[in-house]
Amino acid sequence: MLLIGLTGSIATGKSTVSSLLSTPPYSLPVVDADLLARQVVEPGTPGYRDIVAHFGTDVLVPTAHPTMPETGPAGLGRPLDRPKLGRRVFGDDPRVREDRRVLNGIVHPAVRRAMFWGVVRAYLRGSWGVVLDVPLLYESELDRFCGTVMVVGVRDPKVQMERLMARDGHLTEEDAGNRVRSQGDVREKARRAEEGGGVVVWNDGDRAELERELEKVMGVLKERSPGWWEGVLWVCPPLAGVVAALGYIRNLRERKRWLEDEGKRRAKL
Repeated sequence: MLLIGLTGSIATGKSTVSSLLSTPPYSLPVVDADLLARQVVEPGTPGYRDIVAHFGTDVLVPTAHPTMPETGPAGLGRPLDRPKLGRRVFGDDPRVREDRRVLNGIVHPAVRRAMFWGVVRAYLRGSWGVVLDVPLLYESELDRFCGTVMVVGVRDPKVQMERLMARDGHLTEEDAGNRVRSQGDVREKARRAEEGGGVVVWNDGDRAELERELEKVMGVLKERSPGWWEGVLWVCPPLAGVVAALGYIRNLRERKRWLEDEGKRRAKL
């Protein structure tokens, strides 16, 4: 089974590509890290309690919210107020970066566990491939486990900012810029994918152009990992384990090479 690590940056179209991959003609199972990240911090979960313990109850939806009356001790039945929490963790201030580190330390381990079981279920169903939809795939080092990385990117930074502000009307230009910068330059991610044997889906145009671009990229992946080979791996789990281990080693080497090259490049700036 081919594990496709799908990533990009905010407002580049990753969610649209994820949706396209989950429907015909591809019909691939999608393990969505954003969806899991919401589920692992729902009221009553350990992640929810840890977030409230660090950030306080002011990151919860107000008591007066018409659809969510206060319940439980200190109103802990209220869901997270995501825009308010986002303002606490997006930005370059040292304190904001520390809050982001704490939040990631709460959410990421729980999401990884849920993702693992999602991939196992896809394998047991005999899927040709599974999409691991992770916005911060490289940053969380989950690319180590992927058979290939697919980056959804835009060549023009203005397109990304315009899409984000059109989608999330409550964001100021400063808020939008902070969110874009917090996820890194998508063009760097695209370059990293191409140099590491991955693929890039460019999305500067309309949906029809995106669909054509995705069709071309999926054709490349099908050639690299044909269905008959995936069938062999499914009926022979030991061989699948060996292939996975070799891929993991290859990805570790590629990560090391990338970091060394980036260090040299930055030293010359």
